[in-house]
Amino acid sequence: MTEEVALPQAPDEAREVFGECFPEAVRYAELLADAGVKRGLIGPREVPRLWERHLLNCAVLSEVVPDGVTVCDVGSGAGLPGIPLALVRPDLKITLLEPLLRRTNFLQEVVELLGLDHVTVVRGRAEEVLGTLQPVHVVTARAVAPLDRLAGWGVPLLRPYGEMLALKGDTAEGEINGARAALSKLGVVETEVLHVGEGVVDPMSTVVRVVVGESPGGVRFAAKRAKAARVSRTRRRR
Repeated sequence: MTEEVALPQAPDEAREVFGECFPEAVRYAELLADAGVKRGLIGPREVPRLWERHLLNCAVLSEVVPDGVTVCDVGSGAGLPGIPLALVRPDLKITLLEPLLRRTNFLQEVVELLGLDHVTVVRGRAEEVLGTLQPVHVVTARAVAPLDRLAGWGVPLLRPYGEMLALKGDTAEGEINGARAALSKLGVVETEVLHVGEGVVDPMSTVVRVVVGESPGGVRFAAKRAKAARVSRTRRRR
């Protein structure tokens, strides 16, 4: 039996960050605290800190996402950071990519309930949708995997000169240093650590920004994308 924990009142910062979509943000927080806990998407101990640690921590990622781009949130889980980002940035076209059925069911319910017409839920793993999912400008992720593995999944989904934005913790610099060889093979040309959410979250959210050149994922993934595209065209002609 899951212990019920009360969702705290939204802080003043949430009203400022979410603006006109503040009521939808409250509804999303309520869904996470109720159905999210019951379905095992988040732990009950996270409920008291849903606003600061989860919703606001993710929403401030919008500070470094360019205007009007396409975004794929890899391993979206309960919708973090994809849903908070969608609430504050209606100019984005966002795909929530998640392999587990119980999570995609929850995400689809949230998207429909909140009226997020610019958000699409796709069930699958990053390596499975390569070549079928249209390449995006930005890949986002949070608490999915160490940077070298995460980049192996997310970078090949990017368009040329796109970027991956991964919410990380204190290990950000160390993960970059440990992943440099793997990132280079994936076509990464630039990495940096950013801090966002000043005056909103304390400590500020840490973001690892990974920028690719003209061959996202490197030569091997370029060949794999081309093959998948050919197969897709052949199927459409049948």
